[in-house]
Amino acid sequence: MTKSTYRVVTRAADGNLRTRDYDSAETLTESHTQIGVDDCSTDLDLRGLPVFRGLIGPMPEGKDIIRYESPEVFETLTKEWMLAKTPRRKRRSSKSTR
Repeated sequence: MTKSTYRVVTRAADGNLRTRDYDSAETLTESHTQIGVDDCSTDLDLRGLPVFRGLIGPMPEGKDIIRYESPEVFETLTKEWMLAKTPRRKRRSSKSTR
């Protein structure tokens, strides 16, 4: 299935995240300057997609969304992701039966 929605996530003046969806790369190109194409993504569906000045991406979001983020949003969300505590698993004590 090809990805069909282009999503741009930026920070609004009030500090909240602002999301804008585009139906195609052409409509996204009307408001952002394309500076190249992705040629190294590990997600093969993203290879060949446009790279835009001032945006980080493309990156996958779900099955059919291509996501771009402002550098500030990318940095903030990455830091939050790194600091998120993952629940620790309890280890079972191994009792030897000798």
